[in-house]
Amino acid sequence: MLLIFPLIYILSFLYAVKEILSGNSRGLIVYLIFGLSLYTTALALVFNFGYRNFLPVLQSFKELLVIIVFLSCLWNLKRKLHFHFVDYAIAAFFFYTLLYAILPIGEQGIINRFIAFKTTSFFCLVYATARLMDPKTIYISKYFHYILLLAIFTAVVLMYEVRRDQHLQSLIGLADYNYYIFNLEPSGNYGLSWTFESMGGFKRFASIFASPLEHAGATLIALCVIAGVYTRDDYKFKPDLMGWIALGATALSIIFAISRSAFISYGIIIYCYAIITHKKWLLQLIHFTIASVIIYFIYYLTQEDRYDELMQDVIIDTLNFTHPSSVGHVLEWVQGIMSIYTNPLGIGMGSSGRIGGSLGENVGGENQYIIIGVQAGIIALLLYLSIYVSLIRNARKWYRKLTKKERQLALSILLIKIGFIIPSLTSETESSVYISYLTWFLTGIFISIISEKRLNNDEALSSRS
Repeated sequence: MLLIFPLIYILSFLYAVKEILSGNSRGLIVYLIFGLSLYTTALALVFNFGYRNFLPVLQSFKELLVIIVFLSCLWNLKRKLHFHFVDYAIAAFFFYTLLYAILPIGEQGIINRFIAFKTTSFFCLVYATARLMDPKTIYISKYFHYILLLAIFTAVVLMYEVRRDQHLQSLIGLADYNYYIFNLEPSGNYGLSWTFESMGGFKRFASIFASPLEHAGATLIALCVIAGVYTRDDYKFKPDLMGWIALGATALSIIFAISRSAFISYGIIIYCYAIITHKKWLLQLIHFTIASVIIYFIYYLTQEDRYDELMQDVIIDTLNFTHPSSVGHVLEWVQGIMSIYTNPLGIGMGSSGRIGGSLGENVGGENQYIIIGVQAGIIALLLYLSIYVSLIRNARKWYRKLTKKERQLALSILLIKIGFIIPSLTSETESSVYISYLTWFLTGIFISIISEKRLNNDEALSSRS
């Protein structure tokens, strides 16, 4: 059974290569969905099967494909690109952080600086690759349904884990792989890391993904895609059988991933969806649910004969920020903010985030925004934030103007960007290749669509005058 994961990873790569060689660059999207979702699981299995010498090759698949498609699209580009503010901001972010990788800034060597640069800024090249593709040739609904299939498959594997009460990552030897690749010692009660459990030893499941946090993030993407695919132009939500199954799969995943930030974001996505699509009944239901939950917790916490003291401790420690996880986040934030205040131009690539953590020299990790600020300073952070804000504003604006498949993409992008605001406060979201590559690829397609629409509108206005 476990052999299926590396097989899917390799086959998705080979399929993408075959399609690209035949002139169909869209084959890359299949790899982004089915290959990168299994990236860590597949590589961990290959490592534990004894083929560690193949790891560098398998790891390079993702960058290799993106670069090949980028160059191919650039070479065959026959249409005039119309640049958007997001294009300029992403290009500025890419080249600005590239300087931090090239110049001897910080304590890391040039190799570690470029590895950190790749983690922080490679999304720019993924975005650019999507921008070079003709959006008219991409059947976005088909690939959105692939994401729903992945969500269902994720839930099936999750139920296998829950039934056996065992992490899939324990079976594939993830701890050994992480120690070999990232120099991370196993920790926690289950021999993986503390990320795989919550306070009190409750298991947090990752299904096919690298961690419960990535599992939760992928679930948020699937929820946003469901909202986009099944919302008609008249704002009615009309899922078919597959849509309902996928929606149920996301509910199971968000529950068993036990990520507080992602769980809150799951609710925020639904709340924002209700506002955007003018669903007053859903807003009223959400308000009633929130009020009921608050009243119940107040009643529960004031009872002396509580049947679950452990759950009470988890709730109280979370609310007053004495939960070890919450305390850890706050300490990392404070350390990172102080570093940015002291060094507003940054202290170098690899000083924060995954690379810094693997080298034991991490400063202010566990927050995507702070990680960028610590490494490359306030300028890079402001560029990243301006990109994010602009995408939300443009997706909100153009959702009303677009129709059919383009409208699906606009709503999905809007909800994804809103949904990842909170998770980005507690994790390095760009370090997840599945989340980062897929969301920025979809973003590039969206910007291509609205850039062409804006040009057509401008030409129509000028012809009238």
